[in-house]
Amino acid sequence: MKTRMLTKYANNPIMSPAQMPQEVLYTFNPGAIKFKDEYIMMMDVTTLDDIHRIWIARSHDGYKFTPDPEPVNWPVPDPDHPETCTYDPRITQISENEFIILYASDLSQNDVRIGILRTSDFARFERVCTGSELGNRNGVLFPEKRDNLYVRFDRPFGNELNPSYMWVSYSPDLVFWGKSKPLVYEGKPFRDGYKMGAGAVPIKTDKGWLEIYHTVSQTCNGFIYRLKACLLDLEDPSCVIGYTRDYILWPEHDYEMKGRVANVVFTCNAIVEEDGMVKIYYGAADTNIGLAEGRLDEIISACV
Repeated sequence: MKTRMLTKYANNPIMSPAQMPQEVLYTFNPGAIKFKDEYIMMMDVTTLDDIHRIWIARSHDGYKFTPDPEPVNWPVPDPDHPETCTYDPRITQISENEFIILYASDLSQNDVRIGILRTSDFARFERVCTGSELGNRNGVLFPEKRDNLYVRFDRPFGNELNPSYMWVSYSPDLVFWGKSKPLVYEGKPFRDGYKMGAGAVPIKTDKGWLEIYHTVSQTCNGFIYRLKACLLDLEDPSCVIGYTRDYILWPEHDYEMKGRVANVVFTCNAIVEEDGMVKIYYGAADTNIGLAEGRLDEIISACV
């Protein structure tokens, strides 16, 4: 029998609406990063007005988190795109004191675009731009440039209920994006599931870029969201070298199967510890947040 690639923390969920300092509806899908002596989760939190806002929780050990008293003081929206909901942030460290956050900037279900912010301290945030056309989300910025261009994953779609897959796009300045193309595996578009999209910020390894992504299965009663991993060519990140044939994380417990959106595990992060352990903080049923841990070398091996 195959062993699990990721082990779920015994005390999951590590964050739930009941732990928040104010009454809220849901806590889910955090971006996460280690910053100085803290683990930081930038969580999706749905407040009582049914609006998704970004809220930070902090931890010294990576297991016990304390939410800030208030949600993030979000920058004023782009006047051409007055976002009503903000969610699914991915945090990329560009330099010692610069972090870029890509997130879903939403007006309505199909009017979502990729928003881009910058911070140096996770207290003050500066808007860079709204960096895509309508119908695009799951923006994830690579931590390195290629040919002096920023690189990101995104997922363009016409209607989010229809099949949609992972693309790579490039930019000289984080504002203008182009040269977009879909991921390719063995000469064909890489399509794993009914829908798929980037999750964590890519991890650079000597075998290639490791990406933890979500893949969606369609059933007679709705969608199931699960996680897989793939390796991408270091020189051409649109080229998939290999991927995990088996799921590495899936919904199985009540806190993952019952909630705002049933049967969902969804990640926006993967933190590599010094000993090679990977921490993945994941949204569970769009209601709670869980933690799963695994070995980086084992996930890479499973891809090849």
